[in-house]
Amino acid sequence: MCNSQRPIIFGITTGTCAAGAAKASAIYELTGKISENVIIHNLDGLEFKLKTFRYNNFFGVQKFSGDDKCDITDGIKILAHVEILRDENQKIFFIAGEGVGVVTLPGLKIPPGEPAINPVPRKMIELAIREIIPLKSVKIIISIPDGEKLAQKTFNPRLGIKGGLSILGTSGLVKPMNERALLESLTLELNMIRALGFSEIYITFANSGEKAIRKIFDISGKNIIQSGNYIGHVLDESARLNFSHAIICGHPGKLLKVAAGSFNTHNKISDGRLEALCTHLALMGASQEIISRVFHSNTTNESINIINQTGYNSVWQNLAKIIAQKCESRINNKLQVDAYFIDNDGRLL
Repeated sequence: MCNSQRPIIFGITTGTCAAGAAKASAIYELTGKISENVIIHNLDGLEFKLKTFRYNNFFGVQKFSGDDKCDITDGIKILAHVEILRDENQKIFFIAGEGVGVVTLPGLKIPPGEPAINPVPRKMIELAIREIIPLKSVKIIISIPDGEKLAQKTFNPRLGIKGGLSILGTSGLVKPMNERALLESLTLELNMIRALGFSEIYITFANSGEKAIRKIFDISGKNIIQSGNYIGHVLDESARLNFSHAIICGHPGKLLKVAAGSFNTHNKISDGRLEALCTHLALMGASQEIISRVFHSNTTNESINIINQTGYNSVWQNLAKIIAQKCESRINNKLQVDAYFIDNDGRLL
């Protein structure tokens, strides 16, 4: 947790690091001199003074994430190797080195086949290189040791980015706003799914839900998204992108919160699971004893067992209809929504 008595410390993006490493490499290729520090600028002219180091044939900058302690790229090395080409076409060719991903699917900011280096970092890298090498064409290799391993903890595999991490950033700064970055990643994934031609989207909360959906509905395609806590955002963006049908599948531990009217299911923001369940059991005529047992159950799994034992299993169908109605109402009926509850073993309730 950040100390409230001091200012928030911003970090630098992987794009900023790549631009600094590229400039150091360009200086060395042109002059043979090793620069321990370089100055680069973002697209708004903000200046960054970066410490650089030599790493075999590459030059590098170490990533610093400031107060964003959830950033898994904090401390990694971003490396660059610049090669000056003979022609004077003044082109810059980006090459994905070790640990940098390559785009394989449409719908992202970079077309398939290109290194996953986003547009703003590309422009920052080009600005940095052109300060040193203004006229020649240049080939630049960006590399991230351990990037392929770290990428498995990101959205990249779901976005069709293979082989490593992406080089990202829009301002050059890492601001401790993790929620915004996560929402942007979810939007990117939905864009990719839509660009692949899917009009039907399957929404779940995490890995276990995705496995259940694939088994229950016999799905092998890429039109499944894990919303995490942000099911409301995923629904909003699905409607904006003109999907026609959304199928939501999840455990009562999350999905009951949606039944209670919550579209951010983080435990610090919403609950109401047992209240929603007990309300609908009461509407079905369940006894006070059953309702009390469910309400005082320690977990949703315990409440599932109680319902199974007392024969009120149809409550899940009733709640699923309520969830679908609430979701459709949120997005002004712009797409059809169906909802399904699953248990811990991935079976439909």
